[in-house]
Amino acid sequence: MRTPLSILRILLKVAIAGALCLAAIAVLWLGLTGRGGEGASRMRLALRDAQRLLYAQAGWPLPGTPDLTRLKERLAEKGLARGTPVFIRIFKREQELELWMKKANGFVLFATYPVCRYSGELGPKRQEGDFQAPEGFYTVGPEQLNPNSAYRRSFNLGFPNLYDKANGRTGSFLMVHGACMSAGCYAMTDPVIDEIWELVTAALDGSQKRFGVHIFPFRMTGTQFAMLGGGPWNGFWRELKPAYDLFEVSSTPPKIGLCAKRYAVEMGDQGSLGDGELAERCAPERSLRP
Repeated sequence: MRTPLSILRILLKVAIAGALCLAAIAVLWLGLTGRGGEGASRMRLALRDAQRLLYAQAGWPLPGTPDLTRLKERLAEKGLARGTPVFIRIFKREQELELWMKKANGFVLFATYPVCRYSGELGPKRQEGDFQAPEGFYTVGPEQLNPNSAYRRSFNLGFPNLYDKANGRTGSFLMVHGACMSAGCYAMTDPVIDEIWELVTAALDGSQKRFGVHIFPFRMTGTQFAMLGGGPWNGFWRELKPAYDLFEVSSTPPKIGLCAKRYAVEMGDQGSLGDGELAERCAPERSLRP
């Protein structure tokens, strides 16, 4: 005899399957009727968002989640350990959070986690209450961690940073947290934020004073930028791209400064942890500009 809880789980699975099928049919219809392109792309993104929310509500791992039960083994397989310095990159459009860990003179990718939800659209946060998740370069220290968050666990990105303030952007309490709920933050599932929390707190308890978080609107390859980099935020995104490019080449977090209200990006020193706080630094002869 089925219990009420088991019946509820069956109904939830049926609802999830039905919702995903309807969304898939809508994507197919857009393609067949010639209404593809951006419309189909938006529908596919909406399908992914709906899938992730429903999976989170059901307590299932989101697609692409690493095996969180094998943290110790996964670290050992890459020659890493708890307490190793960390560096984070977030890609808004792809809804992915990368956690990199220090090894030798550079960083290696330890895990890519699906971001369960973020609010707003591509582009930076501009003002308090716009429900927009930020983009840019931030650092996180121990004082920004909240182990007793209402959203499982959280760390404050430190928005607005020096760049945001110089450009008149306002906002507060922009976090990476659990609970798969977002009003301007990057929300993970609870099991995922638990693993991230374990690794970043171990790093801060060790030799790392702060860790860097670089947030991009999308993976800024040449092809991606050509397709998505136009529009009102083209200039801002061009300030972010050198940091993406330098890290892709060197696996070392670049130096990030502020010059004339713009990000100034330079190659990071060998062995750098990317933990320096944003500061005024004009060095046009060394800065990378598009």
